[in-house]
Amino acid sequence: MTVDEGARTVTPGRAAQELELRRDEFRLAVQLGVVRTVPAGEGERRRVERCELDRLRAAPDFPAGLRERVRAVGTAEAAALLGITADRFTRLARTGHLSPVRFSLNRYRAVVWMYLAEEVVEFGLTCPSLLAGRLPLDLRERLAAHEDRRPRNWRTRRLGLLLRATEDPWAQAAAIASLLDPVQLAEVVDDPYERTHLDRLRPPPPPGMPGSPVARELAERLTRADDPDEILWHRLSLVLALDEARAERQAPHPGETRVVDVGAPVPLPLGGVPRGRGPVPGGPVIEAPVPRGPVPGGPVPEVPVRAVSVPAARVLEASVPEASVDAVASPAGRPVAAGRPLGRPVRTRLLERFRRGRATGAGRFRRRRRPVAWP
Repeated sequence: MTVDEGARTVTPGRAAQELELRRDEFRLAVQLGVVRTVPAGEGERRRVERCELDRLRAAPDFPAGLRERVRAVGTAEAAALLGITADRFTRLARTGHLSPVRFSLNRYRAVVWMYLAEEVVEFGLTCPSLLAGRLPLDLRERLAAHEDRRPRNWRTRRLGLLLRATEDPWAQAAAIASLLDPVQLAEVVDDPYERTHLDRLRPPPPPGMPGSPVARELAERLTRADDPDEILWHRLSLVLALDEARAERQAPHPGETRVVDVGAPVPLPLGGVPRGRGPVPGGPVIEAPVPRGPVPGGPVPEVPVRAVSVPAARVLEASVPEASVDAVASPAGRPVAAGRPLGRPVRTRLLERFRRGRATGAGRFRRRRRPVAWP
């Protein structure tokens, strides 16, 4: 994010204060598109432009009108808005006439669905025949079969919000893949690298997820498709989304090793080859002398170190340190560690690297950026 972007945009917390919205109301306003946000940088949180705040604050009904557009109500309050009982409202919601906007779990681990008050009032004006009298026969049959479309309607609404929040085809495919369980996802995406990339771009869980393991497992079941026709629909949508994403770019394959041409002689450490590697194909294997313990009371011998020229070949790029080896006194029969002075060299080197990192700023911990700035 540049200095100019920081001047003309504000953080979500600051925007919520200026719009006189609570945190949950502001988050819902962003998800519904009432408050438009812009990406602040690669993987950073989205921000709100000053002109967007001015547009919303210039409305004649601000702030009451804005707060009413994002007001979420429960079953009892929604039934009171329609003038019906809570049981009748629940039956209308179970048959798919109203779509929840979010959910939560109470202390009894029962799902509490929330609805937009504006949509509830609009439903009462468009379908007044369903508010009184006996429900139609098809609705009664669906209720007798224990049909409940509230989770599916909520997933459909959330998927639409996620797809509109990004233009990256891989991120859109990840949003669709988040609705499938791992078994269904593995059947559609057989490439493990693509599954890893989709998991990296997976949108975060919805707000309000419980912290306890049992309650969180119940909430995660609501975020995944469970109806056979819904699963089939998302599988087909994921196949089409992957075709579009692959046409733009392929998924990254981790673990690729770069191969370079080496034309200069490669100095090898003590023993002829780098530690953990075999001899270079086509090159000689040189055995360097191993230092022996010094004679008590005698002079300290010097261990010769020489570089071996290896013919030019295609080898893996490796960096071999060139350091002088000084033999130091040690117990008889035990070799001396090459290049390590007496005392506490490991801690000294660690402190030196730490000081260099503090000076250059490289030692400071940096939070890993998110690949996609989901709203």
